[in-house]
Amino acid sequence: MPMISKNVLVAAALAAIVALPVSAQNKTFKWSSASDISSLDIHSQNNALNNGVHAAIFDALMYYDSKTFKPEPQLASSVRQVTPTQMRFALRQNAKFSDGSPLTADDVVFSIARAMSKTSNHTIYTQGIDKAVKVDNHTVDIMLKGPNPVLLNQLTELRIMSKAWAEKNRSVDPKDIRTPEETFAHRNAMGSGPYMVKEWLPDQRLVLVRNPHHWGQNPSNVTEIVYTPIKADATRIAALLSGEVDFVLDPSPQDLARLRNNANLKVIDGVENRTIFLGMDQFREELPGSNVKGKNPLKDQKVRQALYQAIDINAIQRVTLRGLGQPTGALVAPQVAGWTEGVHKRLPYDAEASKKLLAEAGYPQGFEVDFACPNNRYISDEEICQAITAMWARVGVRAKLRTLPSVTYFPMIQRYEASIYMLGWGVPTFDALYSLQSLVRTVGTGGDGNYNVGRFSNQRVDYVVDRIKTESDLPVRNRLLTEGLELASSTVSHLPLYNQVIPWAMKKSVDVVHRADNRLDWRLIQAN
Repeated sequence: MPMISKNVLVAAALAAIVALPVSAQNKTFKWSSASDISSLDIHSQNNALNNGVHAAIFDALMYYDSKTFKPEPQLASSVRQVTPTQMRFALRQNAKFSDGSPLTADDVVFSIARAMSKTSNHTIYTQGIDKAVKVDNHTVDIMLKGPNPVLLNQLTELRIMSKAWAEKNRSVDPKDIRTPEETFAHRNAMGSGPYMVKEWLPDQRLVLVRNPHHWGQNPSNVTEIVYTPIKADATRIAALLSGEVDFVLDPSPQDLARLRNNANLKVIDGVENRTIFLGMDQFREELPGSNVKGKNPLKDQKVRQALYQAIDINAIQRVTLRGLGQPTGALVAPQVAGWTEGVHKRLPYDAEASKKLLAEAGYPQGFEVDFACPNNRYISDEEICQAITAMWARVGVRAKLRTLPSVTYFPMIQRYEASIYMLGWGVPTFDALYSLQSLVRTVGTGGDGNYNVGRFSNQRVDYVVDRIKTESDLPVRNRLLTEGLELASSTVSHLPLYNQVIPWAMKKSVDVVHRADNRLDWRLIQAN
């Protein structure tokens, strides 16, 4: 994305949206997926389902147009580049929180500082930000450490919280995902978005109702949103077929044919900007639960490549996913800057080559290893991990598979408690720096390695990632993005599997805009 010009007013797109008339007929929109919401704290966990729900409750300075995926103003009314490292945001003077209190520059400065704090899981979105500074009650300057061509994209995920509310409720710091301790903001929320929380019963339902103080007209006819997590595929689809829910975010592959043939339903598909892969512990000197003592086989690139080439991803794509996946050798999907056909190409499936590599690494009989996967986060995640376990067994690697619900799975892997783990990584900025910094940069501060839970480390990768952070020459920057992805591939930092294809299933009467980030735009839903 090119740097914004010196004086650019960017309010027109959103003004067109909010000027649409609201239907006089009030509607409840009932939807479901396999996962539960893990927290209402906007900075506690960087999880796509959470982030999408939070966007109904909290606004950000910028948000994506759902059809063009260009960042447009939300709480900002205009943006101006003062210098290459100083961006000025004028705030909407009619913006209020759901208790009726005005949103001011103090709230923006507080929220950005909160996103940068030690317990925040959103530091990846503050990459390149030095600080936010109040100019006056309705103007904020974001000071950068260097030029940042994706700042506006990053800001779409930095939602704004009331400073006074956080201070009153002892929620100045985000809930730490790695600990069981809770803050008030974990189970409660007050934002400036189009909806507000009426009720949240974890594992049962989340109910949102319209925010009467929302600054903009909401063109959706939905006045109440009810989210019900339903882990079992069959139960979730039965709820859609019976009319208990209106929309299912993650229909199972085996049910798609009958859903498409049901006259009362419709299914819309699209390629998500999310890549599913496996990560590996490359830090510990000895893996817990492994029969290999005194060393860690996953530190050996030959072992990692052997695990890669033992996976028949085309069989998984055909049988388990039923076509809902695009096999890849890259850590990012084609929509993401830095992706090329070269990094997309996979190493071939070759069980004999895998056995040879294991023997060369000193494991001719294979070895035992812990393998952790979620069982309600990605399409057929548990079944895919079961298939991979069987494929590894054929070359002598005896993976001890354990599966967990996402609410407990993600805190577990962020405590570095898995030897091999599954992760799906979407790219909200549509720029590979987001993935490279999170997944392959050595663990550090400011978002560096925040999901590098295998603790991979490579000096050249670190150098390239740090160059990208402040490189303003876009052709040079794009070459560096590709180099970073190539380094991840050549070192087998991870085991890429596939780019996820996402179908949404719903009643015929529901109208939504399918987004590459697998989230609903609450402003555009029509539940007729």
